[in-house]
Amino acid sequence: MHSSTDSPVSAGNERMAQFTDRIGATASFVCALHCAALPLVVALLPALGLGFLASHLFERVFVVCAILFATASLTFGFRKHQGKAAFALLLPGVVLLVMGIIINLHNSPLLHAVLVSCGGSLVALAHLTNLRLGSAHVHDENCRHPA
Repeated sequence: MHSSTDSPVSAGNERMAQFTDRIGATASFVCALHCAALPLVVALLPALGLGFLASHLFERVFVVCAILFATASLTFGFRKHQGKAAFALLLPGVVLLVMGIIINLHNSPLLHAVLVSCGGSLVALAHLTNLRLGSAHVHDENCRHPA
């Protein structure tokens, strides 16, 4: 029988997985809020010294980092719990984020905001699902994969 607390390394890995999913979920929700609110506050940002938040480069870099971070975090979690539900949320989230970035190039700010907000929300939900799957999984004799 294996337990996630059998060794300090596995306990540390579990804490790291939970930490990355919490950070990822928070960042993705903040991203979704940012994208939804950006059309409304774009004129205010330079006055607050936050004009860089409205730049296309910042947004593209943030989206790429979010996708890479989420993929790594969910893959790490999948190795533990073998559940695919988080990826079922991540994949459409990534598609929406990428579509939002592409749509932005064609100057459709409302559609862009909707796509990236929905995509960011799905990525956040994928992190939360991964966190739930990881905390619910117990390595025991019924577990079909190594601890």
